[in-house]
Parts: sequence; C-alpha cells; structure tokens
Amino acid sequence: MIAKDEIAKPSTPERAVLDSLELTRLPRHVAVIMDGNGRWAKARHLPRVEGHRAGIASVRATVETAARLGLEGLTLYAFSTENWKRPRLEVLTLMTLLKEYLKRELQNLLDHDIRFRVVGRIDGLDATVVAALKEAMARTEQCGGMVFNVALNYSGRAEIADAARELAAEVVAGTLRLDEIDEERISGRLYTAGLPDPDLLIRTSGEMRVSNFLLWQIAYSEIYVTPVLWPEFRCRHFLEALAEFQRRERRYGGIVEPERVTAPSRQAPREARPHPTAVTR
Repeated sequence: MIAKDEIAKPSTPERAVLDSLELTRLPRHVAVIMDGNGRWAKARHLPRVEGHRAGIASVRATVETAARLGLEGLTLYAFSTENWKRPRLEVLTLMTLLKEYLKRELQNLLDHDIRFRVVGRIDGLDATVVAALKEAMARTEQCGGMVFNVALNYSGRAEIADAARELAAEVVAGTLRLDEIDEERISGRLYTAGLPDPDLLIRTSGEMRVSNFLLWQIAYSEIYVTPVLWPEFRCRHFLEALAEFQRRERRYGGIVEPERVTAPSRQAPREARPHPTAVTR
C-alpha cells in the first residue's frame, strides 16, 4: 500500500497530481535523461559545475518519489562516454559530486530498501570513483525494493557492442549456437539485464533527442519531454510525467479496436480487458 502522505502533503499541487494517478497502473521502470544543468547555471551567472551541484537535490527527490511509489526500476543518465570531451575541471567536479552523493545518500538508500547499480563501462572511471561505486553496490546488494541504476561512462551503442562481443565469445567457445541468438539473449547481455525495459523515458530541458541512451531498451518506451531544467525537477514534475504516461494509449505496433455500442439488454458480458502495459511484444 502506497503511503501518499510520504510522497506529497495534502492540499498541495503535488498531491493533486498524485491523487489523479491510478496507482495500480504505474510504469514498472522509468529512465531519465537529466539535462539542463549548464543552462540553469548560465541563467544565474554561475559556473556550469554549480548546475551539477544543484542537480543533486533533483536526484534525491526523484529517487525517493520513485521508490515510495513502488517502481521496480529507475535509471538516471549521469555521464556518457561523450562527456569526457567536456572541460577537465567539470569532469573532475562531476566525479567528486558523485562520490559525495554516495557518501551522504547511502544510508538513505538502505532505509528505502533501494538496490544501487551502475550501468556503463565502470572500469574506465577513476579508481576512487570505482571504489565508491562498488561499496554502494555491495552495501545495497540485498535490498529488495527498487533498483536504482546510474548510467556512468555509458553509451547505448557501446552497450550493444559489448553484448554482441559476449555472445560472439560464447559461440566461439561452443557454449552457444548461432541460431540460438535472439532478442531475449541479447537483452540478457545488456547492462540492464534483469529489469524490464523502461515504460517511460523522461527528458528534461526540452531537448528532443535520446542522446545514445538505452537505445535497445527504449524501443517501445513512451517519451515525455519537459522544459523544466534538471536542477528544478522535483516530485511534482515526476508525478506529472507519470500522469501523462497514463493518458497515452500503448499499442506496441498494433491497433486498439473501438468498443462497439450495444443496447444494454442485448450486450453480452465482457471479460476484463488486459491493461495495455501487459501486452506481449
């Protein structure tokens, strides 16, 4: 049972959105492209790194809201392989902020029964960052609630290439036949293996692109773009994205036949229709 008062107080804009949701029809997995930190800082005549620092509060609010709603998974896009092109000071600050976040928030993750994971090429990160990440993953490994993925040193194309290499190695070793490679086996070799594909992809700051993020997994995701910059993104904005998700009609490439209007006296009882999110691809 979801405790609404822990998510949003009564008589607030957040609570109004929360009360409009069908809590039995939430997405299982939500992915977020956190964008707009630099523009937030620039608008305030601050260094770009201050935008990243301000964005930590948005991470905390989003993680806690998703966990309290009982979502299975939340994946946040924190640092792409392309982000290494940014100024060295900005990259160093991002990594420092990541370590500070894990130090401050680890107990909070444990308190909310959240399992922390990293998706991406973790070995390409600084040794001190890797140590902090591995500690957080080890400490939360037994948590049975929401899986919280942070995409670090991540590339959607690289993820698919890594999965292909794993499968190719198994074929060469003779443990897998070429004709056994299908979509399910590829999904099982991706960084997000074990989680359902995202039902909803949120992008902040109004940009209309997916930025090489979860390219395989978002094949059927609903995409929600908000003009809100990431440092300003809070519980209400997350709930608004969920409300929009519930207004969508998910067809997975098919069509939904309109219901026929029949006279009540002649209308045969109908079986309960499955919810669209349960449709098999």
